[in-house]
Amino acid sequence: MTKAIMIQGTGSNVGKSMIVAGLIRACVKRGLSVRPFKPQNMSNNAAVTEDGGEIGRAQALQARAAGVAPHTDMNPILLKPQSSTGAQVIVQGQIAGTQEAAAFGKNKAALMPSVLESFQRLGSQCDLIIVEGAGSPAETNLRAGDIANMGFATAANVPVILMGDIDRGGVIAQIVGTKAVMSAQDNAMVRGFAVNKFRGDRSLFDAGRDDIARRTGWPSLGVIPWFDQAHRLPAEDVMDLPARSQSGGAGCVIAVPRLPRISNFDDLDPLAAEPGVDLRVIMPGQPLPADADLVLMVGSKATIADLAAFRAEGWDIDLAAHLRRGGRVLGLCGGYQMLGQCISDPHGIEGTPGTVQGLGHLRIETEMVPIKHLSLKEGLHPASGTTLSGYEIHIGETTGPDTDRAWLMFDSTPEGATSKDGLVQGCYMHGLFNSDAFRAAYLATFGASSSVAFEVGVDDTLDALADHVERYFDIDHMLVLAGQV
Repeated sequence: MTKAIMIQGTGSNVGKSMIVAGLIRACVKRGLSVRPFKPQNMSNNAAVTEDGGEIGRAQALQARAAGVAPHTDMNPILLKPQSSTGAQVIVQGQIAGTQEAAAFGKNKAALMPSVLESFQRLGSQCDLIIVEGAGSPAETNLRAGDIANMGFATAANVPVILMGDIDRGGVIAQIVGTKAVMSAQDNAMVRGFAVNKFRGDRSLFDAGRDDIARRTGWPSLGVIPWFDQAHRLPAEDVMDLPARSQSGGAGCVIAVPRLPRISNFDDLDPLAAEPGVDLRVIMPGQPLPADADLVLMVGSKATIADLAAFRAEGWDIDLAAHLRRGGRVLGLCGGYQMLGQCISDPHGIEGTPGTVQGLGHLRIETEMVPIKHLSLKEGLHPASGTTLSGYEIHIGETTGPDTDRAWLMFDSTPEGATSKDGLVQGCYMHGLFNSDAFRAAYLATFGASSSVAFEVGVDDTLDALADHVERYFDIDHMLVLAGQV
């Protein structure tokens, strides 16, 4: 029987993903073989796996914490929002179609066999699976057919630890209220609770912790203080972007327009870590800053819709002014497509079939085609001679004269495009800035120096996180609940 424990939250963004990563690394340090698992995730921040699929980036970070390569079984259902009511549905790493929320709600129970299949495969490879829930089990309107929280826990017979977030306030009501609205069957799956993101003197919450235990009958597995190094880990969710809108660095100013369907924004994490970079995420209603050295346009899950949003903000006018001042522009994936002369969607992949005018700063044209490119690649930046790694995750084929000035080579194939004056570049590859040598060479062209070993820093932070949860979370009790002891 698969030995597992599930961390569910009283709401979104209570810190489940980070704590699961820390628990995984802590258990690995104890000598256990561990795997992460999230039955259903909703995120446009995806990672490409070695088996040719995609999963939520949070599960890729958790796989890293476990010391194993990410695999599609770690996140069998991934929903990638494309509109306010619809999402692309990824099943075991591959596109299974697009559904409106109402239709998915009716059909999601049919995905449980795929979820359980992936869970059982993972269980055959390890000592322990640490499962992460999604949102909150208190959303009783979503309980019928649930595959993300209690529906999975009951189907797979996995005990649950419920986590609340004291930083947002009302944590006693969060946890006690969750028990109040859940069924007796679901409540029986919960074997304990924990409180996350505490600031200050923890002893001041002893009475609150004991009150939760008295009202619920669940034991406390810990009150976990705020983890000060959380910003050093890749951003889990688009909700984290406003908090990172100013990186805290000084020097080279990189402005990033925050579009509605922004995706794969992990490209920003290595730049945000650089002391010599002032990374600014520009929120709607704000102009692109006149002092920007670089405007970085990152990926989008709905390129045509986000291009319209870009124009609606007036950022197209700001971008043209930026280029007239001699500023530079880099487009990655969807941002690359927007910089071209036109984007055609004859198959209606993103909506109504048709063609829209691009921003016109690169002499390229993009056609949306029903083939998704998913791959991990090794490359070269010929201008600096540095090697780098990247991943491709996009729909669309791009051609045009400016691709003759490709500025990267991946697997011996030219990649990207450069404008005639050299101020505008774009490519389909994500993850470029994770490579320290390339990032240093690229930033040097703006007169900025690099002092960060980014990948080493992520692993060091995971180790620190493991020590943090080992100190403040009762892992021994968790392992008993999971049947490990």
